[in-house]
Amino acid sequence: MNKELMEALDILEKEKEISKETLFEAIENSLITACKNHFGKSDNVKVEIDRETCDFLCYAEKEVVEEVEDPVLQLSLEQAREIKSDAEFGDMIHVEIKSKEFGRIATQNAKNVILQKIREEERSVIYNQYFEKEKDIVTGIVQRYIGRNISINLGKADGILNESEQVKGENFSPTERIKVYILEVKNTPKGPRILVSRTHPELVKRLFEAEVTEIKDGTVEIMSIAREAGSRTKMAVRSNNPNVDAVGACVGLNGARVNSIVDELRGEKIDIINWDENPGNLIQNALSPAKIVAVFADPDEKTAKVVVPDYQLSLAIGKEGQNARLAARLTGYKIDIKSETQAKDAPGFRYEDYMDDFDDYDEEYEEEYEEGYEEEYVETDEYTEPLEEDGEPLEEAYDDLPEDAEEIE
Repeated sequence: MNKELMEALDILEKEKEISKETLFEAIENSLITACKNHFGKSDNVKVEIDRETCDFLCYAEKEVVEEVEDPVLQLSLEQAREIKSDAEFGDMIHVEIKSKEFGRIATQNAKNVILQKIREEERSVIYNQYFEKEKDIVTGIVQRYIGRNISINLGKADGILNESEQVKGENFSPTERIKVYILEVKNTPKGPRILVSRTHPELVKRLFEAEVTEIKDGTVEIMSIAREAGSRTKMAVRSNNPNVDAVGACVGLNGARVNSIVDELRGEKIDIINWDENPGNLIQNALSPAKIVAVFADPDEKTAKVVVPDYQLSLAIGKEGQNARLAARLTGYKIDIKSETQAKDAPGFRYEDYMDDFDDYDEEYEEEYEEGYEEEYVETDEYTEPLEEDGEPLEEAYDDLPEDAEEIE
């Protein structure tokens, strides 16, 4: 048994994850290449390697002829009978080739063939390993800045975090561990080229899948994500189990789950809403925390008109339009937001089209309004007076009474 060769193959298979069969084929090809360099031809050369013992045999098939014209392909009867006693003209004799007889150049070429095959297989193994992780997240270690791009060590290969895939304001230090989303894996002559991202919306999705057990087992499903990297993300989820609250599962106890993801994203805000098959309800949820009076959604045109209270208009639109923009991406609808005053003044607007919805909202608002004052005020015949702690009217507070205080019941 060729123990040294067996040990070398075992180490290569373990460290480089290259199969022994591939290595055996590389050795066979290297010996054939050495024979071609040594003899000038290799068409009749065969190599056999025992996969169990690693013993190998290299031989040439030569024809027995009366007159030898090409010693590489032919041999005389006398030479043939030295190998096989009953050889006859026309027989094919296997003549063993001693690899130790190869010259320095032939040996060097054989070595290069093996090394080249090992490099190719190593690159192929790494490519396949990371190609399977494409569209997934991995943990990497920041190595160095290459211009404005960042080299990330992903284990057996390096990934490139281009400037366009970096979150503005994020700064990394060498040896810092970060999670990145693998955008694409390309196979190049120099090895796999891996492009990663910190801005892709799928990064947030994969982080929740890793953090939230209910998402991993399919109980909770992420339906849509809209993200402005480094600032805010909106995510719509739904539960396939009526006993499981989708939003609560994603938030976790005291916000533990969502906070760990926020920390990984360096403080990026995350809004989690309930998915609804009704476009109107979905748009209303997507525009939270703003309160909505009415939504007119057109599923065919993928457009929606939204009416909000006057004092909620800026909240619904958000800073620099961010809330409305993310809601539009999340729902897939082009959303037009108007305040009540703007909606009433708009051409063709009919107040009665949304009056029922507004009445419901108005009643709810009045109830909240009344509840907020009923503990502070008591009724009199003329007006409602604010009280001091001892029950006496508080005269200096009269000027602060709401205009409709007399209507409170």
